[in-house]
Amino acid sequence: MKVAGFGFRQDVTLAALRDALLAAGGPEGLAAVATISDKADAQALKQLAHECGLPIRAIPAETLAGIDTPTQSMRIAEKFGTGSVAEAAALAAAGPRARLIATRTISQDRTATAAIAEGEGA
Repeated sequence: MKVAGFGFRQDVTLAALRDALLAAGGPEGLAAVATISDKADAQALKQLAHECGLPIRAIPAETLAGIDTPTQSMRIAEKFGTGSVAEAAALAAAGPRARLIATRTISQDRTATAAIAEGEGA
């Protein structure tokens, strides 16, 4: 099962999320998209999920905290306890033995990040 994880700013657009996803490898073969719970209702994410025909997995902040990620943002680490919300959300949603197949990519406008993990499912 492949899951795309997203991190993004409050003012993110559908175009920015789409751009980050395409940079990470695109929607082909995905089973879901995932992000931190407090952003799972973002309109742009709901639009992207609908466009791709995928469910949204909301991952609690406490689940993301402590997930070791290959890329590190000091700002994100201080705020969320993990180096990348996109990578941590993808790993958490893809299941306990998931691995990243695409590390964090950043949209051209720098408002969204995406990563893709593959696993056996949660």
